[in-house]
Amino acid sequence: MRRRKPKTWVARDSLTRALEVIVNGPAFVRNGRMDILATNALGRAFYDEVFAGPGQGNLARYCFLDERARTFYPDWEAAADVTVAILRTEAGHDPRDKQLHDLVGELSTRSNAFRTRWGAHNVRRHGSGTKDFHHHEVGDLTLTYEGLELTAEPGLSFLIYTAEPGSPSDQRLQLLASLAATEIATMTVSPSRPVLDDTTTTKD
Repeated sequence: MRRRKPKTWVARDSLTRALEVIVNGPAFVRNGRMDILATNALGRAFYDEVFAGPGQGNLARYCFLDERARTFYPDWEAAADVTVAILRTEAGHDPRDKQLHDLVGELSTRSNAFRTRWGAHNVRRHGSGTKDFHHHEVGDLTLTYEGLELTAEPGLSFLIYTAEPGSPSDQRLQLLASLAATEIATMTVSPSRPVLDDTTTTKD
């Protein structure tokens, strides 16, 4: 029996435009497996290490398989707990998701920290709050986030990070946006990678 290939998810034009008009904070779409499916320019700059390295565009792989994550997340232990809880919640939603099973198997094999947490069976809904980050280009950032479920795309979430206006984090975020804009200008002359990463697969 021939195995059905996973569908390729492509961002709708209206969703792409919605991401692009957000210029003051990182904005991105992810699925329950924590694959980053699409971002605005600032989101790609913010999560550049997730795309360039062991993470392969997946926040869970980045957290547990990329040593740089321990610097990016100043409270890495808390970030790791939340990451596993989100994956555990997704497993409850779709126990037959093979791609999720493969991801959990990979992380369990390669990370003792993940394996221990996975056995705790904690679950979590990613809604809103405040997080601290340390970006390798602009330093410490304290950002608030809002997570919205996409009613037109069941299982996908739209997340936006913002900084308090006039704060040091806001200034550093503006600097990162400036760096991202410079990179995009360079890419326009000599394209090297897309701003939106919209070819990641979703569930069977």
